[in-house]
Amino acid sequence: MNADGVRRRDLLAYGALGLPLAFAALPLYVHVPRLYAELGLPLATVGAVLLAARIVDALTDPLIGWALDRRPGRRAWVAAALPLLGFGMIGLLAPPDGAGALWLFVLLVLVSLGYSVASIAHNAWGAEVAPTSALRTRFVASREGFALFGVMLAAALPALLAAEGGEVGGLARLALVFIPLLLVFGLWTLWRAPLPASAAPARRPVLAGLGAALRVPGFSRLLAVFAVNGIAAAIPSATVLFFVADVLGATAFAGAFLMLYFAAAAASLPLWVRISQRVGKLRAWLAGMGLAVVVFGWAATIGQGDLLAYGAICVLSGVALGADLSLPPSLLADLLARDDTQGGGGSHAGACFGWWNFVTKANLALAAGLALPLLAALGYAPGATALDALAALSVVYAVVPVGLKLLAVALLWRWRHVLETASATQLPAAARTPCGACET
Repeated sequence: MNADGVRRRDLLAYGALGLPLAFAALPLYVHVPRLYAELGLPLATVGAVLLAARIVDALTDPLIGWALDRRPGRRAWVAAALPLLGFGMIGLLAPPDGAGALWLFVLLVLVSLGYSVASIAHNAWGAEVAPTSALRTRFVASREGFALFGVMLAAALPALLAAEGGEVGGLARLALVFIPLLLVFGLWTLWRAPLPASAAPARRPVLAGLGAALRVPGFSRLLAVFAVNGIAAAIPSATVLFFVADVLGATAFAGAFLMLYFAAAAASLPLWVRISQRVGKLRAWLAGMGLAVVVFGWAATIGQGDLLAYGAICVLSGVALGADLSLPPSLLADLLARDDTQGGGGSHAGACFGWWNFVTKANLALAAGLALPLLAALGYAPGATALDALAALSVVYAVVPVGLKLLAVALLWRWRHVLETASATQLPAAARTPCGACET
């Protein structure tokens, strides 16, 4: 038990839900398009359905956050969302014969709704339960550590499960693996994680509630930095497989490089917690961005066969990712804590994390929407061998993110005083003890 009365098992219990949520997200974005194309849906139809479902998903996130603030029992929201997610994943990854575009759309919306409600409620729970700024970082790090292990598990299992029955059968078995993971880790969080003190429900109409969240002191600025930095991080994610295949000529090692990246991110989380305690969260995040700038600058210089160099780049960029995962949500939690102590008129945590989820999803869409057309405009096509085309790929994969990271650094430094003030926020004494009797 630490000085704030929070035990290690409390941190682990809170973070546990991050594993199945992250496990669900990967097949949702990576495997579902190919699965339904293999089942006979025209690729254009699959793309149109995915676009429509993701627009619905992104637009509902702020509304979900607003609803969570009107009834702020975080555990109850998570408990209601997990069955939607579980049954939806089975239907999505193991569809019946004849499943078509309507089935795909309905199941995507169902899974996305369950995922969004659970993740927004879980994020708000972590922001509200920790009594000090340092503990908020530890709660976030626990959640993101479990999430990274969930991503690695979801990345590794489909190939193993597809040994018999092909990719379609492998994804159906993946859904069956997901259910016990959801039960075990979800129940661990629901039964064992500490609960925050009861928050006053927000009674604002929807537009007023969403607007009030954006007016939380410092939130819109933090959200802007998060958006710019998020696009910078998402562009390499959208182009990494092209880079590994065509610049490095190492398609067979793509999976190993990704595992290195995520493992380094998970291993770095305790490091970033300690650094943030010594220099502050804002300066620690700046250090993480600076590391990413150096690493991607290096990536722009490598070429065919530079596998060891790229392995080192994966490790170092994974360490930088650890800062991106753990520190911005913790800074947001600090802003929310300060707003609560100043009488913000009811909780804003749900609405703020709803906007946060919206920006996260918009970042992924914008990264692909900017990077892939830019590659085409610069003359790159998958499988290209011309030096000009490969140089264009290196620029988009590495140099463009460096420019965006530098912009994020400049914005964060410009607005540092507002955000650093929030980092010192501590809950009032009456609200410092997270306990299972506080909330139903």
